[in-house]
Amino acid sequence: MNKNIQKLIYEFQPQAIHIPVEKCKLEETVDLLFNAMFPVCAEPDVNHIRKMLEKAANTLLKNMANLTDRDFAESATANFFEKFPQLRDRLYEDAHCYLQNDPAAKSLEEVILAYPGFFALSVHRMAHELHVLEVPLIPRLFSEYAHAKVGIDIHPGAKIGKNLFMDHGTGIVIGETTEIGDNVKIYQGVTLGALYLEKKLSGVKRHPTVEDNVVIYSNATILGGETVIGHDSTIGGGAWVTQSVIPYSLVYNAVDVKVKTVKNFVPPNDFVI
Repeated sequence: MNKNIQKLIYEFQPQAIHIPVEKCKLEETVDLLFNAMFPVCAEPDVNHIRKMLEKAANTLLKNMANLTDRDFAESATANFFEKFPQLRDRLYEDAHCYLQNDPAAKSLEEVILAYPGFFALSVHRMAHELHVLEVPLIPRLFSEYAHAKVGIDIHPGAKIGKNLFMDHGTGIVIGETTEIGDNVKIYQGVTLGALYLEKKLSGVKRHPTVEDNVVIYSNATILGGETVIGHDSTIGGGAWVTQSVIPYSLVYNAVDVKVKTVKNFVPPNDFVI
């Protein structure tokens, strides 16, 4: 190695910060919880699944205790696992929604194992329960783990109803105070965000509300805490929405698309670069 580079490396003085959580183990916990909900096998081994859940519970308990105190950690962990069967049942319904809506989906197993939108939704539902219990930091680590894996960014504070269908999913952003109703379909690149960012808006509703049976096509942007997308509306691809629309609305950009033939086109001999 070049001596100057080596000298710079040896002169570097790291500054430690205290991080009282085990990030890698919490990410492993996300996978343990997901796999416990949806075991990939012909016949589930109950004892194996119990061991997975015990390991996940111990990691949650330890990390919560590091962030708060032991009593809160025990109470929050117990509350989370009390709701775990309901979460699993809800997610099975969500998976059926994917199967019913996507003609490319051939089986429930394919949805559970291969659909990024379903994985992101699964992690969100777990992260949201921890968020509701006011567990610090850990819900964000859960959501960012899903974000890193599948490219879908859902804040754990977002409220999401039944049967959210995120097709393809890449690039979807759903902000902290977003509220989404039942049977909503969202395509890739959609942003449900804030009109602007200021620290004083912490705790204020700054992301939109999407009512039941709404379809939002790819790359649409919907902004603002007072923006409500009325039920049974359709938001076209690439639309920019910053104000409410009434139910049964169709929102789209007027795009003048021109098509011409290039067959037998002879390019000019003189051109300038």
